[in-house]
Amino acid sequence: MVEPSIKTVAEVIERWRADALEFLRVDVPKILFIVLVTIVLIRLLKAVTHRLRSLAEGKDRLSGLRAQQLRTLSGVIYSAGVFVSVFLALLQILPVLGINMAPLLASAGIAGLAIGFGAQTLVHDVINGFFILMENQYEIGDTVRVGGVTGTVERMTLRSTLLRDDQGALSTIPNSKIDIVSNLTRDWAQVALHVSVAYGENSNQVMGLLKRVGEDIRGDPQFSEFLVSDPEVPGMERVSGNEVDYLMLVRTRPGRQYEVMRELRRRIKESFEKNHIQPGGPGGVFVMQSAPGKAP
Repeated sequence: MVEPSIKTVAEVIERWRADALEFLRVDVPKILFIVLVTIVLIRLLKAVTHRLRSLAEGKDRLSGLRAQQLRTLSGVIYSAGVFVSVFLALLQILPVLGINMAPLLASAGIAGLAIGFGAQTLVHDVINGFFILMENQYEIGDTVRVGGVTGTVERMTLRSTLLRDDQGALSTIPNSKIDIVSNLTRDWAQVALHVSVAYGENSNQVMGLLKRVGEDIRGDPQFSEFLVSDPEVPGMERVSGNEVDYLMLVRTRPGRQYEVMRELRRRIKESFEKNHIQPGGPGGVFVMQSAPGKAP
């Protein structure tokens, strides 16, 4: 009775040894190859995100806020990339170890489908937010018009954008709702003054006074740094009844248009009073802000 038992144990040990050798000869190289490919992919991803982080730290090219956004974005890309790489590697390794992935994948598929239906908007928010950051459509501090709301960007995330309007209201706009972005403070802003004077006033004199006001504010050290070009007076904009409107265009640095606009109003009023120019009527100086663009 003892000899058969010893023989059975020896056979079991022999099978284990054969299985171990088979595992070391066939399966271990597969696992090592999968692990090696995963490590290479993670290192490549790290190099790409490191490059993005280096770009963010370039002080000569990017503002501090933009640099912070890019660092955040690089971290999100790296974390998501590592998760996907490790997950795919596990999907390849577990079957090699003899673990049946069909029940797990079926369960994960059902759960993922349920989560996917509930998180469609969230995914859309994140994807839209990713491209907003990558394309630098706007930054914190910019005045933008998005989703029917105009205000100053106070905070940006991959999910939403927070705007503070001129009445102080803070609006949270999901990035999935942002289809068209109008950046009112990118590169330069333009102020268009429609100056209304009485019909009988001398046109050459009025235009000369407006040009002189533009030259004065351009030469004023307090305001010259706010301007990106010389103020222009194209001429008459409209003739109506007893009034004549003259157009004055001024391009300013982003966010400085309101200071320049108020100063121009004051100087135009003083110049008209000094030279006895009659305004066209109450509130004869109108200001409209034009769409921004790139300085010539």
